[in-house]
Amino acid sequence: MTKLSKLYLSYTFLIMLIGWGICLICSLNGISLNDNYLLYIPYLIGGWSPTIASFLSLKKANRITNIREWLKNIFDFRHNIFSYIMVIAVAILFILPQCFISGYENGAPLFAIVVMIPIMLIGGGLEEAGWRYILQPELEKKYSFTISTIIVSIIWWLWHLPLFFIQGVVQYGQDYFAFGINILGLSFALASIRKNTNSVWLCVLFHCIENCLSGIYVINENILGNIAATILLILCSYVLIKINDKKKIFY
Repeated sequence: MTKLSKLYLSYTFLIMLIGWGICLICSLNGISLNDNYLLYIPYLIGGWSPTIASFLSLKKANRITNIREWLKNIFDFRHNIFSYIMVIAVAILFILPQCFISGYENGAPLFAIVVMIPIMLIGGGLEEAGWRYILQPELEKKYSFTISTIIVSIIWWLWHLPLFFIQGVVQYGQDYFAFGINILGLSFALASIRKNTNSVWLCVLFHCIENCLSGIYVINENILGNIAATILLILCSYVLIKINDKKKIFY
């Protein structure tokens, strides 16, 4: 790993362990987020750890000079229509196999996605300010696209682990292994978006859309659906990279 990626991961896991560690200790003592809304403060801090660590590590490494430059690098909105279509199409491609194989229950109405996407910026999307802005490209300086993506997926999966033991959060009591399969597929999708477009914003947008869709189509637990969706995303990622290498359509 590069010096920057090590610095980034140190900050990320330190902040996460402090924030979610407080929530976990309370949960083990029978206090959930639903019992004490003040716990949402350390919960949110833990969730924002990849974002906070992104700014801190880039600033310390002299890769950015101020928060304005950092935000400008993340929110690079100017991309062609094909790039935006790709993001939306891949997001739908991930949810469809799970809906068909695992089944689902209706959550929020579909039109609510317009309101939900901005909310999901702070509810997961801005994690990409770290995972795909720093970690993925830094790893690709030393390893292949495939190896780098697998490493990121494992780290991203491990980062989520405390959530499965904190009462009152969505992940509490769910299948951590099945979640890890989804993380692998999403990691390949996000890595290909980053590689094809060199954009952090499009990764943020994809993450937001996926979080929204999971609230609109509440997938039933069935690991076969997870596997099918992940295989589809991995294959799709390599196809998109191959197409872009020849046609350069996502710039």
